[in-house]
Amino acid sequence: MEQNPEPQPRSQPGSRLESRRLRATHLPERARLIGSSVREADLSLRLDGAGHGLLDTTHFDTVRFPPPDWALETFALAAGDGELAYTAYRGGDGVRRACARPVAELLGVDVDPDRHLVLTAGTQSGLFTTLSALVDDGDTVALADPEYLFVERMLRFLGARVVRVGMVDGPDGPQLDLDALDEVAGNGIRLLLTSNPNNPTGSVYTEETVRGLARLAVRHDFLVVVDELYCRLVYPDVPFFHLAAQPGMAERTVTMLGGSKTESLSGYRIGVVVAPPEIVDAIEQVMAMTCLRAPAYAQQLLTRWLVDDREFVRRRVEELRVIRDLTVERLRQVDGLVVRPGAGTAYLWPDVSALGLSDVAVARLLQREAGVVVSPGYQFGPSGVGRFRVCYARDEAQWEAALDRMVKALNDTPDRHR
Repeated sequence: MEQNPEPQPRSQPGSRLESRRLRATHLPERARLIGSSVREADLSLRLDGAGHGLLDTTHFDTVRFPPPDWALETFALAAGDGELAYTAYRGGDGVRRACARPVAELLGVDVDPDRHLVLTAGTQSGLFTTLSALVDDGDTVALADPEYLFVERMLRFLGARVVRVGMVDGPDGPQLDLDALDEVAGNGIRLLLTSNPNNPTGSVYTEETVRGLARLAVRHDFLVVVDELYCRLVYPDVPFFHLAAQPGMAERTVTMLGGSKTESLSGYRIGVVVAPPEIVDAIEQVMAMTCLRAPAYAQQLLTRWLVDDREFVRRRVEELRVIRDLTVERLRQVDGLVVRPGAGTAYLWPDVSALGLSDVAVARLLQREAGVVVSPGYQFGPSGVGRFRVCYARDEAQWEAALDRMVKALNDTPDRHR
């Protein structure tokens, strides 16, 4: 478990333009693991989301995997009606009413459209507005390790004391370490944040893990923010259990949902947060101060999400399963690389530690020799050092050629085992 260090004294006025809050998000303490701050490592690898002409596996290929046919039609129709341009800060009344029933069916909980739903500018905005509404400076927040790369940065920006809770490996893939969480929670925490399916590992929490997490939340009386963005991208024969449906958790759980990945709606910037009424009210206040509302025309897509896309999602999951298996097979041709297929998401989490190369070195090598951008493991937490994340939701022909280049680059580098 890793804790962030004590805040450093503010530099002299005028010596830097960045606020102390922003500098904290650079995670300078990670230098003892990777030789620099996280921010400096990101800059050295040009990890700014642009891709820079390389094949960028930090996100889905939305050309090969486009949104459903109805997405553009629904957006264009909404954009032609100026009456839809302004909505309540928590989202349009009609959209929330349309969402409530399918979201309730998905999660297995009661969902009142006026009290339990807030629409956000993507799940990223949902995470930030939720944490901003709930976390005070100095609060202790437990965060899964590894976990989505921007969450710790958000928490550090808010002044939280972050305590990492690791995963334990097992036959069902990495699972949250409930014993470690019990110990951390015993000292008092404001909330726990985790994702299920987990980003970056692709693991899906078992029923035992979900029930155990619920029992600890009730026993120690803490909130849980669970990012379930990929809950529909779970491979066949893998059961999925929603935390909010567990006993005592409806009033303690904030669930993040959206269509940005499974349905490729990322460009529309629309997300859904399901939470107790008091938390929805608090999130709405932050929404009003940051972006006023989720993109108003894009909100209308949620009237068809979870309703008209079921066959679409079924086909997509099967297509991604085939590419996942191909990717695992090909990457295992790298001598010493350890890679295990995930039960959900479109990510793999290979372990490069046996190659004698750091995750930073591997990311740089793959950019230079294979023309491929991967996400180095340090971005996701201390346990990620020595790994990288790759998104295999790509055009099959381009991806096979890229895999050839990646395998060759990793097998041929003279720096292996140095």
